[in-house]
Amino acid sequence: MERSQPRPDDRILVAIDDPVLASRADGASGDVHVVETAAHPDGLPLAMARNTGAARALDRGADLLVFLDVDCLPAPGLFAAYAEAAQTHGDRLLCGPVTYLPPPPPGGYDLARLADHDAPHPERPAPEPGQLVDDDRHELFWSLSFAVTADTWTRLGGFHEGYVGYGGEDTDFGQVAAAAGVGLTWVGGARAYHQHHPVESPPVRHLDAIMRNGALFRDRWGWWPMTGWLDDFAARGLIARDAQGDYRHLPQPPH
Repeated sequence: MERSQPRPDDRILVAIDDPVLASRADGASGDVHVVETAAHPDGLPLAMARNTGAARALDRGADLLVFLDVDCLPAPGLFAAYAEAAQTHGDRLLCGPVTYLPPPPPGGYDLARLADHDAPHPERPAPEPGQLVDDDRHELFWSLSFAVTADTWTRLGGFHEGYVGYGGEDTDFGQVAAAAGVGLTWVGGARAYHQHHPVESPPVRHLDAIMRNGALFRDRWGWWPMTGWLDDFAARGLIARDAQGDYRHLPQPPH
């Protein structure tokens, strides 16, 4: 963020039961306002954490909220691109292309050369810098990098805090926007770079959260999200899909 031109006016860091992260932020240059929140027995309460951070930013007078997951590195022009897009598309959700980085070399990523790795995720629109693309497929909304004006955030009411643990809260937020008539725009200049970390596909360790959050989403919107993962779980005999299209747990043999 310190390489950004311009820098954001305010920086809110939400630390979920993470005192180490909070203490490191205290030593960062610039003005970082740490909001510490508690974890949840069922997993990380990401929806609640984002709402908490937004509330603090609004209390401090923010008129544009930019959300970045903690493992995402902003390109120097990300904040400027979101701010410029908000001038003409402030009544829409603004999303930027994200590149998933390869494993870092010894010594870490060279922050001055992140653009050398620019290869945005192929399953999302990725306009060129300077371009805006309206694409109202709200199911493509993702929360790892997005921006929204204070007025639009207030209109939508934030993330549904019933989602706890992995999956579903950002897809739900996209559907809330669709139901409210709030469009989705991809901002080519708002590049971000997702730091590499090990992943599990399908994410079996998050099965309970995905099932719980998927059922909540189904109850709210009438269809299941994350069906790719759910179908993979079913193929492994971990869950089943019934004739009505609902997923359910299967009894597992004792270990």
